Amino acid sequence: MTASTTIGGSLKTNLSVAQLYESALQAGEGQLAAEGPLVVRTGKHTGRSPLDKFIVVEPSSEAHVWWGDVNHPISEEHYDRLRNRLLAYVSDKQLYAQDMYIGADPEHQRSLRVYTETAWASIFARNLFRRPAREDLEAFKPNFTILDVPSFQADPATEGTRTGTAILLHIKRMEIIIVGTMYAGEIKKSAFTVMNYLMPDEDVLPMHSSINVGKAGDTVIFFGLSGTGKTTLSADPLRALIGDDEHGWGPKGTFNFEGGCYAKTIRLSSMYEPDIFATTKRFGTILENTDLDPFTRDLDLDSERFTENTRAAYPLHFIGNADPTGMAGQPSHVVFLTADAFGVLPPISRLTLDQAAYHFISGYTAKLAGTEIGVKEPSATFSAGFGAPFLPRHPGVYAKQLVERLVKYNVPVWLVNTGWTGGPYGVGSRMNINHTRNMVRAAINGDLNDVEFVQDPIFRVDVPVAVPGVPDEILQPRNTWADKAAFDAQAAKLAYMFAQNFEYYADGVTPEVASSGPVVPENVDTSNLRFSKPGEG
Repeated sequence: MTASTTIGGSLKTNLSVAQLYESALQAGEGQLAAEGPLVVRTGKHTGRSPLDKFIVVEPSSEAHVWWGDVNHPISEEHYDRLRNRLLAYVSDKQLYAQDMYIGADPEHQRSLRVYTETAWASIFARNLFRRPAREDLEAFKPNFTILDVPSFQADPATEGTRTGTAILLHIKRMEIIIVGTMYAGEIKKSAFTVMNYLMPDEDVLPMHSSINVGKAGDTVIFFGLSGTGKTTLSADPLRALIGDDEHGWGPKGTFNFEGGCYAKTIRLSSMYEPDIFATTKRFGTILENTDLDPFTRDLDLDSERFTENTRAAYPLHFIGNADPTGMAGQPSHVVFLTADAFGVLPPISRLTLDQAAYHFISGYTAKLAGTEIGVKEPSATFSAGFGAPFLPRHPGVYAKQLVERLVKYNVPVWLVNTGWTGGPYGVGSRMNINHTRNMVRAAINGDLNDVEFVQDPIFRVDVPVAVPGVPDEILQPRNTWADKAAFDAQAAKLAYMFAQNFEYYADGVTPEVASSGPVVPENVDTSNLRFSKPGEG
């Protein structure tokens, strides 16, 4: 799939969004919503399939990939067999192609060609990656290619895959194949995986993060998994948005990998998230699995009929305060976001360097309790680097890069809990978004520089005793619980899960980092503990 390779029976290249809308609607790929976005369904796959992601084992990259629960190996023989069958499958089909860039910094930028089976997925690629100038397209040569064909099914018996769904990365050839899933997030995250492999060799830390910049040029990085507020908190009307999901931190500063956003839309609020909400009413936005009235085509953003993971894919310029350059300076603050559904982490705390490495590698958040009979507790999710499925190398490699930068540029790190207070999910309540915004603003504006801090006895992080605009009583989570014994038991369980998870990474970090986690009390009740394996985050 090089620039000279012929793909498909016919190829429509670099069509505009309007042209792609026409093709998508004519082919019945989606519905036009009332205000102009294109609403599509992704079938049975409404999220990523991390267990179906494979990296080809080949000499140039084999020693650098961290094989295991995250990076599953597949042989070149199996890859070539699937690839050849796929190319034959599309030889008489119409495909779409978009020539795009990934990486706003020209020194670290890559060019990619995205082949898609559907017109709407071509809009997705056009929205999410960075668009070349028209004059650049004439001599465009991709550094790597993505071929996305959802209707094709892999053959596990002969091609080494787990199911008919497969996301395959051949690092030496710089090729990505995606089959058996219509979920477009696989396109953006597979490209991110490539950048996560390449950037450390260029002295760039790749980050699953959002970034914004204040009027004084102060840059803030927000790390966080889905649902922790990474997109919401970075879309601050008082600050310019660099990007909401994928960035690099290099010698000259920070830069966005992408040219768009892929935001969750479930229960999106016009009051609390006005900029993101507005994108759901614009021509050019792709809405995945959002419900709508079949007659009026009005959206129902509160509906979970198809999935809780409803998404909007839109270009960055749809956000009014987005910085068009996608580049910023060295950060003045780093914020780790977690949505703790156990209700025991402080709403804001300050980390030491070793704690920053520990929590970066842990990448903790929590999923809500499901509908399974007998399951009443939330499920802890640990995803190294706040993006384990996209890290081809050992998380310790990225953590080392992070700490080196924190030291070099004297950057403080904050852990912010956007989850529950006053009790766990089902008992307590979600953190007030205004309180969270006030805490983040106080930290990055320097309002906490002279405030007294106290150390949390379990998690050992430093917690401020006062934050402007935030009630003092919510800063110490134990004080918000009516049942103090229940809090202690819940905190002990979470500390235990942190320790159990970190054993998986201990061989790749220093002893100081490995010992910077929570204190695990004796006689922890380990019944009903539910937390994800490292590769599932």
